[in-house]
Amino acid sequence: MTTASELRSGKTHRDENFPVASWIIHPRHRALILAFYNFVRTADDIADHAALGETEKLAYLDLMEAELLGQGDSQPEAVNLRRALAERSMPPRHALDVLVAFRMDVTKLRYENWDEVIHYCRYSAMPVGRFMLDVHGESTSTWAASDALCAGLQINNHLQDCGKDYHNLNRVYLPRDALAAAGASVEALGAARSSAPLLQCLHSLAAKTEVLLNESKSLAAEVKDFRLGLEISVIQAFADKIVNLLKVRDPLSETVHLGPTQLLIHSLGGMAGEMTRRAVGRRPLSKPAAGA
Repeated sequence: MTTASELRSGKTHRDENFPVASWIIHPRHRALILAFYNFVRTADDIADHAALGETEKLAYLDLMEAELLGQGDSQPEAVNLRRALAERSMPPRHALDVLVAFRMDVTKLRYENWDEVIHYCRYSAMPVGRFMLDVHGESTSTWAASDALCAGLQINNHLQDCGKDYHNLNRVYLPRDALAAAGASVEALGAARSSAPLLQCLHSLAAKTEVLLNESKSLAAEVKDFRLGLEISVIQAFADKIVNLLKVRDPLSETVHLGPTQLLIHSLGGMAGEMTRRAVGRRPLSKPAAGA
């Protein structure tokens, strides 16, 4: 049987829309974070693999889970993460959650409404943020803001890649009811540029995503670890810029990704803002009271 490693797409942590175990994070955490990333990236590539059928994909994902739990040593990414977690006495709960999402990717090609998309994000994205917080010993009280940020990042990615996902995988994360409300069809994703109804749908979903990202703005200030706070501020800056692009551009025909120069500018801006906030001791942004 081919190892899961051989099914990798070639994408690494340096190719993501957000920093992964960057120099900002304390060196003592980077090996564990990279082990987690490599496990998740491998499982993701299995779920998206063009040459594997549904049964094969699910078998590989099951094997990754079994070896993460100690039942075998044939899959390096699973074994490496298992050992790295054991060194810190951390359970594999977040990695197991992510596997739920990848099984959904194999078996579920359409989403009926926003709630179904958020349910997907609960397993595809939120566990990643929770893992990072656990690695740094942060309180679970930070999970709500982290969940909002991670869901926002995930949906940004869905909107950025909506054409590619449809072309390559026949997978559509845009909710059916949102498409119907705008008078758009799934098939419109196959065009070189968005029709007016599809663009209306995409822009409305970007606006909903912006609401999620606004709910996450307190996270950098909520965490105690200074370096993690800086990393979160950079990720938030990237996400905010991308969602602003998605609110006005067509992801089928226009650039909705950040280039190297933009990444650098927003990294520096995000870090500077967080360093200033911590220096003056401002409290995290408070959430509006119910009914306000």
